[in-house]
Amino acid sequence: MRQFKRSLLFIFACLMTISFLVFYLYTSENSRFSIDHLEETLGTMMRGDHPDVPIEEIIYADELHPIVAEKTEQLIEQASQIGIAIIITDGFRTIEEQDALYQQGRSTNGSIVTHVAGGESLHNYGLAVDYALLNENGQPIWDLEYDGNHNGESDWIEVADIAKDLGFKWGGDWKHFVDYPHLEMTFGYSMSDIQRALNDSTSSTDS
Repeated sequence: MRQFKRSLLFIFACLMTISFLVFYLYTSENSRFSIDHLEETLGTMMRGDHPDVPIEEIIYADELHPIVAEKTEQLIEQASQIGIAIIITDGFRTIEEQDALYQQGRSTNGSIVTHVAGGESLHNYGLAVDYALLNENGQPIWDLEYDGNHNGESDWIEVADIAKDLGFKWGGDWKHFVDYPHLEMTFGYSMSDIQRALNDSTSSTDS
């Protein structure tokens, strides 16, 4: 029994020593495993390939973000390489344009096409685009079953897969209000992050 107790004490001491070392490594200013380093690494992971996009570039946008625009051009090119022609039907929207779109199906004629008002859409910050396919006659179509390149697969899904490989999130993966034409690139920022930064900026300007 005495030997058993000694073994338990030894194991406990080892665990305490390991815990102390881990704590030291994670908090030491000179350690590459410091908290600051961890936060930076996690931020990089969350924001994908472009962790250095400042939020100011987003909240003051008046056009598509340059990276989103570049990736969109790559999407068009890569889709073309497999025999699929697409068109970007929407990109950056002003707050006024978003509000008008929000009223469609509510106070104006037409079907409801969005559930977010002005300032609540990533289109308003240059981070989203909508696409459609072009048929053999060059006309835009929104047919999820269309197989214009005759490879037995949905052209729409093929485009979505290319977009996701380029770093976009696809509205077709959403569980609520699925939006098949929608592609977005957030750089790790949520809508709450964007609106908070915008409010802080407005408050600073007012003061």
